[in-house]
Amino acid sequence: MTFFQFEQDFVESLRCIPMLVRYKLDSCGIKLKLHQWGAFSQADRQTLVSHPCDGHSIEVYRDLLIAMIYDRTGETASELAIDPSPPWLDPTTIPTSVQTKAESVGVALRLQQWATLKPIQRFALIKLSRSTHENNNFLPALQEFGLVD
Repeated sequence: MTFFQFEQDFVESLRCIPMLVRYKLDSCGIKLKLHQWGAFSQADRQTLVSHPCDGHSIEVYRDLLIAMIYDRTGETASELAIDPSPPWLDPTTIPTSVQTKAESVGVALRLQQWATLKPIQRFALIKLSRSTHENNNFLPALQEFGLVD
């Protein structure tokens, strides 16, 4: 799986940064601004989607992204701290933001459901539950992940 169903309105053009790339950004510690993403070609964007970013390939992805940002925008990439224990890797605790957002849309999210999700799915729900995010896709994500009874 590369993209989520709730992203289907923009993934063909890749006009927005898909969750898969956002996941990789958090993994490699680089903040990618929307105007930087907009400066990338379709091929650049597809490279960032398909290039691996786990284990030993994280540094390679990071270096590729830093070079790409500089080459396309002339800007130095902004770095983010890498969380050594990100909440999406913890199947034993539902983050408060996710629980609160689920309750606000009438969903009682249970720990056993959270535990069955893949890390990328937990990551998406965490990102979609933040108050700084648009949140339009939170309920569709819950539905896509089979969390709505």
